[in-house]
Amino acid sequence: MSTEVAEVKEVKKSEPLFSKKNRKLVSNPLDIDNPITVQVLGICSALAVTTQMKPAFTMAVSLVVVLIASSLVISALRNTIPSRIRIVVQLAVIATFVILVDQVLKAYVYDISKQLSVFVGLIITNCIVMGRLEAFSMGNKLGPSFLDGLGNGLGYGIILMIVAFFREFLGSGALFGFKVFEAVGLHYPGNGLMLLPAGACIVVGVIIWVQRSLNGYREG
Repeated sequence: MSTEVAEVKEVKKSEPLFSKKNRKLVSNPLDIDNPITVQVLGICSALAVTTQMKPAFTMAVSLVVVLIASSLVISALRNTIPSRIRIVVQLAVIATFVILVDQVLKAYVYDISKQLSVFVGLIITNCIVMGRLEAFSMGNKLGPSFLDGLGNGLGYGIILMIVAFFREFLGSGALFGFKVFEAVGLHYPGNGLMLLPAGACIVVGVIIWVQRSLNGYREG
């Protein structure tokens, strides 16, 4: 709770956009404050859309766009939103951008859009997006809100791509649909476990273990 209270404090007017404090808004979610591996948010899509790298990449970009756009709008409107309806306003803003992103995906990458199924629409209720709007954008200006949205979106996307890399490579011997082993004349039957939700749980668990071990080592 103390962290969230500190986050909603207004950033000083004289503070440069790329000050050391503001740069941490981008760098921390990539590692020590990652939304998936540390805060354990948005875990459902990390398990569901990472069997291949193409849909995982599309999902990551979609969330980054929605999070940044929503953060900017909520930050711009923060002083005019009545407290009693702030959640409703946040949901309306997120839903607007999710619909726009979903329509763009259907228009230009329809096959991937079908693979992602309902998970693009579920960005509306994604804990990462709602959490950042409530904990940060509602109390900070446009610049820091943009950086916070960018950092958390990238932190989410990086984990999605790492999980998708191992699941697609070990599960079907491919990367972005390209059959790696066949290209070098090797036969790889694939590990079916990696294509199941259990495989995703294993990969995410290993990432969490490695990350926390490394951070603990640095802190010690």
